Amino acid sequence: MMKKILSLLTMVFLVMSIVPVVNAVSTSTGVGIDIETEDFEPLVWMCDGRLVFDDATEPGRVTGPGMPLSERISNYAFEGEQIQWNVLVMDKNGIEKVRDVYATIGDVQGEGNDIEVNCQRTSGPSKIPSSCNARILEEQITTFNPDLMDYYVCTLTVETSEGMPSGEYWVTVEAEDYDELLGTADENEYWYFNPMIGLSISDLLVFDDGVRPGTSSYSETLLVGNSADDGSGVLLDMFVSGTDFYDSQSSGAMCPTTNQLSLDSFSYYATSGAYSTQDDPRADPEGYVPIEYGLGFNDPNPFYGSNEIIHNSGQAPNSYHRGNMLAPGAEIAMTFRLDLPEPCNGDFDTGSIYFWGEAI
Repeated sequence: MMKKILSLLTMVFLVMSIVPVVNAVSTSTGVGIDIETEDFEPLVWMCDGRLVFDDATEPGRVTGPGMPLSERISNYAFEGEQIQWNVLVMDKNGIEKVRDVYATIGDVQGEGNDIEVNCQRTSGPSKIPSSCNARILEEQITTFNPDLMDYYVCTLTVETSEGMPSGEYWVTVEAEDYDELLGTADENEYWYFNPMIGLSISDLLVFDDGVRPGTSSYSETLLVGNSADDGSGVLLDMFVSGTDFYDSQSSGAMCPTTNQLSLDSFSYYATSGAYSTQDDPRADPEGYVPIEYGLGFNDPNPFYGSNEIIHNSGQAPNSYHRGNMLAPGAEIAMTFRLDLPEPCNGDFDTGSIYFWGEAI
């Protein structure tokens, strides 16, 4: 039995030993790639409307310090006032690729003007406001992607005339990435910074010689105008005030009880476009308005509601009156009436009637 088993094993071995051994062989080839990622130029979209803020040194009729100047309807701003924009910036290479976002001012619109102020990152809604009008060609972007986008607030403060000479400037917001590619907001604004303002008066206030006591005398008509810089668009809200009058000579003046001619003896009639003092609630039946006392603007009492040259009937004291606002080059015609008391003696040549214009 043992021999049979051995013989069988030997035969199996012999059979296995004659099976040829084949080694596995493989082959392959490859292809290289050359992918060039687009250097995406940052996109800047203006969101919401820009705001103008008043400074804290001379607040206006409606706006307090640091509040939006809702009454400012033209593109001009004075020293200390601020202009603010909210913008959305996008870079498909990644928002961290954006190096800087800033507002620029200069003589031409578009990129390349002087950097005036850096913008600050701020938070914003996850659904992009429609006011941003964020789109790439036909594609409208509605969802905020924090890897590609960020909101910024840009606040430009108007400097003194030494840093920002009076004149017109193009203003916009730009974004720059680390490849020095620039993106510029489509909206370029044209501003007049630090405009020069002033008033013009056509002549002296002259009454006929020899005004008779106890009578009314009328002056020649004066033209009081807004002489702000051409092209500035500065609107002036107009006011009038005055003082009592005195005789500069020692002549024994008396009018009617002392050597003083009261401001109450003077009144005026004014016209501007379709408006006049004829419908002014302060006017007498002839359309003449009394003059309030004042040595300085709002001194000694606030001018608003009392010292405007023209009032509109039924209008709130803290609102602007139609016909009382002058654009550059526009004028108000004013005729003055003197109701000289009786008795009255003396030549009253000392005192003033003042005209004031406050930029809106």
